[in-house]
Amino acid sequence: MAGRPISPFNAFLMLCLITFWGSSFVVVKQLLGEGLTPVSIATFRFLLAGTFFLATLFLKKAREHGYRLLVEKADVKVLVFLALSGVTLFFIVQYTGISMAGASAASIMVCLLSPVLITVFSMWLFGERLRRRQVAGIGVAALGTLAIVAGDVFASGGNSVFLLGTLLLLLTPLMWAGYTIVGKKIMEKYDPFLVVAYVTILGGLLLVPFSLAENSFHLIATVSLQGWLLIMFLAFTCSLLGYYIWFYAVKHVKAAVASSFLFAEPLVTALFAITFVGEQITVSVVAGGLLVFVGVVLVTWK
Repeated sequence: MAGRPISPFNAFLMLCLITFWGSSFVVVKQLLGEGLTPVSIATFRFLLAGTFFLATLFLKKAREHGYRLLVEKADVKVLVFLALSGVTLFFIVQYTGISMAGASAASIMVCLLSPVLITVFSMWLFGERLRRRQVAGIGVAALGTLAIVAGDVFASGGNSVFLLGTLLLLLTPLMWAGYTIVGKKIMEKYDPFLVVAYVTILGGLLLVPFSLAENSFHLIATVSLQGWLLIMFLAFTCSLLGYYIWFYAVKHVKAAVASSFLFAEPLVTALFAITFVGEQITVSVVAGGLLVFVGVVLVTWK
């Protein structure tokens, strides 16, 4: 399999996946336009997604009698951490950042900065030394991030909301890096889909106190049919179907090949943002995104 090129079918699946995940940032922007809050969007999405995952787990158990549903007691704390860092806090921060700084900046922060931080943290934890190329890549990625932040502030005439939103989005790759590094070991111990299912279910439940605190459950009655279809898209297509495609692709092609498709997500997001929500993509976002992409290549390329 290592020397075999990706098949047209698997390439098609990966293109569908980056379309689903890339467009999700814009879908959130549209839901914010309906008057929903970042917390309510995340809560409604993941409570629904958790229901889909739970039903799927029972179906897998019914079809595969030896399928393991339970995890060891010691691993429950790990799952709670993953739920907080990969779902609950992650999406509250991401959706808040989208509402303040836009979908395109959010996509660049999550999709491109995350691989850099994951590599850096992994090397730091395992005592590996960074090569000169990787150090240069970190510097280039940092310069690109600075360009995006500075460009957002300049384009908004010094509006502090854009600055705060962009800075808030910088937390998302940090959380995703922590989620990925901690989750790697437990995903080697259990079926990865089982782990993602539990993380999604727990993440949705842990969002409930945040929605209760801001009293946003009453917004359920105000969501339009189009709004519910968009939430369904996030819950079913981006969460359940998206992870099914991802695990299928990783199983049938090299993980590095599958991961390379994800670098196109910011481009998908930008195209959807321009087309559907009229978001203006500034020169600084384009230039910063390109610099971050170059940094990712320098850091992760083997």
